[in-house]
Amino acid sequence: MDNNEIINTRELDAPQELVFQAWTNPELLARWWGPEGFTNTFHEFDLRPGGSWRFIMHGPDGADYPNGIIFNEIVPSERIVLDHLPPHEFRVTATFEALEGRTRLTFRQRFKSTEEFESIKAFCAKANEQNIDRLEAVLAGLTV
Repeated sequence: MDNNEIINTRELDAPQELVFQAWTNPELLARWWGPEGFTNTFHEFDLRPGGSWRFIMHGPDGADYPNGIIFNEIVPSERIVLDHLPPHEFRVTATFEALEGRTRLTFRQRFKSTEEFESIKAFCAKANEQNIDRLEAVLAGLTV
């Protein structure tokens, strides 16, 4: 873990192209994005450098969490870099490494503010693992 950074890595039982598709197809992404119990309503999904992704995460407690993201970099099947806009400023870098029909996903979340990072790092590390669990479930349904 680097300063202000949470790193989650997992080998997924799906090919690199399919994992990348689950990150870039809004219909698939809406099914797994967020921690356990959350759902999503997407309002905008413009997948290109400089493009916006606006959505609301609906928590299991009924609370709504508006989110704004700007895509910074997209390298097909290899990497996505996105910037989460205030009030929670962080950069996510997701890399997808091919492993003979499987994929190693590395999910790096780097916070702009040390104070915010320190206050939510334990929650975010666990939430990111739940997020990847949900991604695995969606991928399992696609690869059967």
